[in-house]
Amino acid sequence: MNNAQSKISLAFQTFMSEAPQQAQAWATLVQGLGEASALDKKTQALAYLAVLAALGPESGIPFHVDLARQAGASREEMISAILIGLPAAGHGVTQVLPTAIAAYDAA
Repeated sequence: MNNAQSKISLAFQTFMSEAPQQAQAWATLVQGLGEASALDKKTQALAYLAVLAALGPESGIPFHVDLARQAGASREEMISAILIGLPAAGHGVTQVLPTAIAAYDAA
């Protein structure tokens, strides 16, 4: 398993291997939405991290932190993106901080 694959959650790896047609359809949708966005890649990646933090699934955090870092996001920008949802979503967003910081620092 390469470094990029190691950041993909087991649930998503299972989805890709056990339901390849649905996974391909999902990937096509995600790519199309990304291409339709008026946001630059870094802003998109940071916004996505904010949404993940608000929803709470930690499993996707390492992968999406890596995307944000590759798009040029600093450690501080990544932390700020996660915490931007604090007033609306509550302190639950802080639950992903340890995972996000570890993923950023490991890169």
